[in-house]
Amino acid sequence: MHVVIFEDDLWPRLAPLSLSRPVFTLATGMSSLLEKQIRHLTPSRLTLWVRDELAEYCRESLVGKIGLPTAVNQPLDEQSALLVNGRTCHFSRHVSWKGDGVVVDEDGRPRLITTQAQGLSHRDVLERSDRWRSMADLPKVEATAKTVTALWDLLGWNKESLLADARELRGLVNVESAGPYDLMKPKDIWRSDGVSIEPGCVLDARNGPIVLSDGVIIGANSVVQGPAFIGPYSSVRPVSIIRPGTTIGAMCKVGGEISNSIMLGWSNKSHDGYLGDSYVGKWVNLGALTTTSNLKNTYGEIHLDFGGENVATGRMNLGSLIGDHTKTAILTRLMSGSYIGFNSMIGCSGISPKHVPSMRFITDAGSTQYDLDKAMAVAQRMFIRRDRPWNAMEESVFRYAVKAAALTETRQ
Repeated sequence: MHVVIFEDDLWPRLAPLSLSRPVFTLATGMSSLLEKQIRHLTPSRLTLWVRDELAEYCRESLVGKIGLPTAVNQPLDEQSALLVNGRTCHFSRHVSWKGDGVVVDEDGRPRLITTQAQGLSHRDVLERSDRWRSMADLPKVEATAKTVTALWDLLGWNKESLLADARELRGLVNVESAGPYDLMKPKDIWRSDGVSIEPGCVLDARNGPIVLSDGVIIGANSVVQGPAFIGPYSSVRPVSIIRPGTTIGAMCKVGGEISNSIMLGWSNKSHDGYLGDSYVGKWVNLGALTTTSNLKNTYGEIHLDFGGENVATGRMNLGSLIGDHTKTAILTRLMSGSYIGFNSMIGCSGISPKHVPSMRFITDAGSTQYDLDKAMAVAQRMFIRRDRPWNAMEESVFRYAVKAAALTETRQ
């Protein structure tokens, strides 16, 4: 089956994380939306439709890892295809039907389509051409998956997604019960190669599985409560608490207390402080004692300032949405429902603003624009510290993210 995974014109709703990546590379549970789509749809051939500025990123960073014939931004040929919105999150394999048909979201946008539409392209989708809108007139079929409309959806589904992903585990073994640590329900505690669990740790899988990837280090006297996932070569500092619903991506250094949060990878929260119900991008550094609020003292619904509007999230618990390359100083305090854009710096002695646009340098003296060349120089130094090459593709994505922010963040 030929499957096309596409971005649509609602990608800005997933900012600041969608500023620097295709929406289907966002993660929930133990894997990205794209990995779930491939796993559940089992295509024999794949096409990715993305913004033109991210096409090269897909070719360089994704195509070689997918393991099946994959094209980027190639129009449909004469064969039938299954078109799937990149914001789709699958939890089951029941995603098949015969003949042409469409699943339509509440706003009339196609989510999943089986059709033969030779010449249809990614620009039809992103620009909502007449031909694309006409897809909504195909026979309707029943929805078989969820659609992400905001980043807090991924947080709200993270526990469910961790459980679903755990059912697909391959090549892992249970953590040995004999060791200088305590295991609760060890049959649901899984590890890959090179995992180190230091003395005094407690791994508690009574409420969901715990999965430790290659090279993970759990520091002495730390507590990990499932469901939780800790990605390759990430380390948990001694005397830390990882609470249920937490996903830590690759090459992260974390400490303090983290609860029901997602960190995409290559980011640091190395010291004490609380991170709760928050979504954190890559290459982020949270200074010592940086703490997020995730609950109003009225226990009311949390609102978020986004795109110049005050958005009702429908959630009682929501921390911060933090874009790639952003940094906070020591003792930073982030209020519930905070939006922190791409590559900003917060260095306030008091409570930080709830809305920090991308490329801003925030101090007690006020807000100034972060110089682009200086910002990229800092990013290059961070890459060097992690033995990662900074290349033309990384620079292109960085520059594009700055431009994309202007499309989504109207408040300055």
